[in-house]
Amino acid sequence: MGDGPSAVDDAPTLTDSGLETWLVFHRAVDLPDFAAFPLLDDPSGRELLAEYFRDHLRVAATAGLGLVLETPTWRANRDWGARLGYDAAALGRVNRDSVAFLRALAAESSDVDVVVSGNIGPRGDGYSPSELLTPDAAQSYHRPQIEAFAAAGADRVTMLTATHTGEPIGVVRAAVAAGVPVVIAFTVETNGMLPSGQALHEAIAEVDAATVGAVLHFGINCAHPDHFSSALDARSPATSRIELLRANASRASHAELDDAEELDDGDPDELAELYSQLRRRHPNLRVLGGCCGTDVRHVAAIARRCL
Repeated sequence: MGDGPSAVDDAPTLTDSGLETWLVFHRAVDLPDFAAFPLLDDPSGRELLAEYFRDHLRVAATAGLGLVLETPTWRANRDWGARLGYDAAALGRVNRDSVAFLRALAAESSDVDVVVSGNIGPRGDGYSPSELLTPDAAQSYHRPQIEAFAAAGADRVTMLTATHTGEPIGVVRAAVAAGVPVVIAFTVETNGMLPSGQALHEAIAEVDAATVGAVLHFGINCAHPDHFSSALDARSPATSRIELLRANASRASHAELDDAEELDDGDPDELAELYSQLRRRHPNLRVLGGCCGTDVRHVAAIARRCL
């Protein structure tokens, strides 16, 4: 047992880890534009994806914890899809298929309470946005992907690596219109601020105000705990809305990670201890997984340490 909260009601829910970096560095898969979703259209690619998700299902079963699985669709939107030869119809098909794919895998582990989440990425670069979308533009842009997830029966949608507030506000509005719960996770730089320069707690408060509290909860992804610990300590009610943590294994900055040719997978036990320390200070942190450089080893260590 770890040093974190131990009451049954405080047991965390797990989520998965750094799918794309696992594929690139552990399985030597070429991922143009860092997009995993085309693997769903290839039998060998589907097997790799199944291996990854089954590993996480086994960890959750061993720990006796629930599991949120994110569809491999972070890049499955219009602009990135077009670069990879997917038109609107093909994107709709692959987004719906991603939900069915995870449902089938979840059915193999009947002892694990699985939430299937449709994963939404930003329209632009997840580290350095070239355009700050307005809520209206973002709602229109992300609506087809969200509607595909809703039609396929996803339990929720989750936007990962949000860089500014306009885009997630539009995502939330599209999710509400589609009748599906929504989670928003922001990324931060090494100083704990969003790439747009806004403080994390201010961004959360802005999105909550603009969407009348429609977000199920918020999260942080694609940053190391050293980068966002101080942001979590901000004296703002907005920080209590953060429940999802998907940290990077590496302490490197976004720019350094972009240029990296070798994987920095850190130390799974050290990362798990940092999660445990954060949970002691912030018991609202309940959905725990990883992002770049992490894999099932990190999630297993987090499960051991944070129970």
